[in-house]
Amino acid sequence: MVIGAGLAGAAMAQCLTTRGWRVDLFDAASGPAQAASALPVGMLSPHVTRAPTPLSELSALGVAHTRAELQRLLTPGRGWQACEVDNWGHDPGRWPAALVRPSALVQAWLAEAQATGHLTCHWNSHVHALQARNGVWCLQDASQHTLGEAPAVVLAAALGSAALLQALSGPSDWRPWPLHPVKGQMSLGAQQGEPLAPRPQRNNGVFVPRYEDANMPAPWPQRLWSMGSTYDRGQANTEVTEDAHARNAKSLRLLLSAHEAGQAPALDDAPWQGWAGVRCASLDRLPIAGAVPDVAALLAQVNQLGAHRTRLDLSQVPRLPGVYALTALGSRGLTLAHWCAQQLALQMDNQTHPAPHDLWRCVDPARFVWKQSRRQEGRKPAPASVASTKL
Repeated sequence: MVIGAGLAGAAMAQCLTTRGWRVDLFDAASGPAQAASALPVGMLSPHVTRAPTPLSELSALGVAHTRAELQRLLTPGRGWQACEVDNWGHDPGRWPAALVRPSALVQAWLAEAQATGHLTCHWNSHVHALQARNGVWCLQDASQHTLGEAPAVVLAAALGSAALLQALSGPSDWRPWPLHPVKGQMSLGAQQGEPLAPRPQRNNGVFVPRYEDANMPAPWPQRLWSMGSTYDRGQANTEVTEDAHARNAKSLRLLLSAHEAGQAPALDDAPWQGWAGVRCASLDRLPIAGAVPDVAALLAQVNQLGAHRTRLDLSQVPRLPGVYALTALGSRGLTLAHWCAQQLALQMDNQTHPAPHDLWRCVDPARFVWKQSRRQEGRKPAPASVASTKL
């Protein structure tokens, strides 16, 4: 069972079904890509740093991987288009990139999964609890009715995974899931006349001067410009606000005036539309992908080890059998969803995956609780504080 039908869930369903798994996909919405993956247009581009970091290395792998998926599954002009982006911030330069409508990629992955005959989708399914019963995992709604049963489950519902993960961890002074919401609002409008810049510009947000998509769903224009998005930590609502529009307008004017890319006041002649979504981010800004830790078993193991707890390796953390997570992709869903899903599918099949060992450790779901378990006695972490979101 896969919970969530956005970029992460759709990628997971595609990777598993093409490997022969039978997958039941559950989502609270009436169809796929209804939450953060409903973004009208997103940017696929590398995260460049002066010295390599886990995020920059993951990004390099993910960008190449997703670009191959776009070329394999979508026609240019119908869900994506190649471009370059001018970066003016911490990674100045001109970099190869792509503009992507995430829902097009979600739908393509699900179509490929359904073509195998191994995928069943369950819409309007609000998952309230996950319980082990007779060797299988059971999904339940708020009335404790069983939605589905399977020996394996992947939590891929972005912030909606947090409450389920916390419930699986049980009561503890540890904080195994430091996840938080980050609201983002994009400002956009119909693009008319000549674009205000020759290519996308990025500094405090990304300005897309023109994106054209023959299959763009209503209410978005087929040819549009966009600016965004904002980055509001701790906010979990999707209300489009004038304040966020104003911040996007200020960022756009500064970006264009500083680099002589065009005249932003021309945008005032047309009405602005807005889109807002909620990202799920982790404490270290890296995704969570892999087998979920058994926190209660780890606590018992640590108590038994005593002063030798610091010798415990991440690979030795006990795991809940058959429970996996792919979440906390933050603003890198387009870049990392399918690459992480492919690696996780290989792990679920007990096969060696090509991901560099150190990078896979960086996204291990057990990394936070493992670090806390190695602390000296008397230094207890703060109580858990996890956003509660209806799934």
